Amino acid sequence: MTITLDLQPEIEKGLLALATARGVSLGDYVKEIVIREARVSPEPARRTGQELIDACAKVRGLLTDEEVDTLFRRTPSLSRPVDLE
Repeated sequence: MTITLDLQPEIEKGLLALATARGVSLGDYVKEIVIREARVSPEPARRTGQELIDACAKVRGLLTDEEVDTLFRRTPSLSRPVDLE
């Protein structure tokens, strides 16, 4: 369905600022508002893992392999001895 809205310039400007802050187009932002107000669940987005790949790309190469090993090494706990027999 296509709907045309006649908005006052200051309302359009405010909605555009909110959409920009969220990183979406004005049309997508208004659609989110309508869906939320209609209490209809949108179709879930298919997750591809690209967000994780992009996040890792930003930090790739900042640490050496040794630094990564040091930061994420498991520290053995010696507080309780374990009898494996």
